[in-house]
Amino acid sequence: MLDHLVPPPDGLTFPANAEVAVIEAADGIRLRAVFLHPEAQALGTVFLLQGRTEFIEKYAEVFENLLARHFAIASVDWRGQGGSERQLSNPRKGHVEDFDDYLLDLDVLIAEARKRNMPEPYGLLAHSTGGAIALLALARGRDDFKRAVMTSPLVGIAGLRNKTGARVLARTLSSIGLSGLYIPKGGPKSIFEKGFAGNPLTSDAQRFETCAAWIRKAPEIGIGDPTIGWVDAAFDAMASFGDADFGRENCTPILMAIAGSDTVVDAEASAALAYRMRSASGITLRGARHEILMETDAIQAEFWAAFDAFMRLGEPQTAPSEEADASPEAATPMPEA
Repeated sequence: MLDHLVPPPDGLTFPANAEVAVIEAADGIRLRAVFLHPEAQALGTVFLLQGRTEFIEKYAEVFENLLARHFAIASVDWRGQGGSERQLSNPRKGHVEDFDDYLLDLDVLIAEARKRNMPEPYGLLAHSTGGAIALLALARGRDDFKRAVMTSPLVGIAGLRNKTGARVLARTLSSIGLSGLYIPKGGPKSIFEKGFAGNPLTSDAQRFETCAAWIRKAPEIGIGDPTIGWVDAAFDAMASFGDADFGRENCTPILMAIAGSDTVVDAEASAALAYRMRSASGITLRGARHEILMETDAIQAEFWAAFDAFMRLGEPQTAPSEEADASPEAATPMPEA
């Protein structure tokens, strides 16, 4: 694992004065985390929860956007990816046995943020798998966060014709000891090592190349396709999102930003959950591929306008210990962008 940030490739930058820490989850897994502060008084702290395969350096531009909005930032590389400790001997395999393991990573990130007196109130910005992790935490009554924005949350998998069959297959293969294998036709290459043409993540060639440049600079922060065990764990998490009572314990207003041209996660499943989940709402960004935060300037402008209208954490905090407003608050419905 890494205890530092990768030096930026030529022509790229990363926000100055980032504080990197190695933190340890309750089960002993070591994780790379980062904490950043704006130059002006912070309006609060945004916890950025990345998606599968991602790494802290990839979010340099997003961090700059948040800092410009006077938010402090806390983020972590999930176990098994980026600069964090791997679960398997092959460091390119993206693997967990249970999405509850990710909740241990979130727990220790929050604890470390409190230890560092990161300014309150706290908000969430979570992408894809990070969105699934956030949903699980909020649905179980986690109330650390005043507001949560999710981009393309992993509520379902796009284009899956036989969901039941795929889930049974993943569970069966995992049960006979094959959970650590790549999914069929999977391999060690990062999607950013496969070229821009036809990629499902972004229509912005420059931002795709930026992500690829980080991995060329430090191949160790990239991972390939998921394992069978990861998919099995994801199916378990996604099944819970389909429960009629899912989210009943949630008291955090949620805005789901749904990519209109997503071929990675099931946009309709996300929209349906946003409709029925307590305190949730959703917007659709037409033409956006899966990674809204890596999309074109035009798509990002729509996203950040919605983010700014929703993520109102409060006035500048002069004392990190001041209590945030924890009362349940209905999310403001946002129009389709």
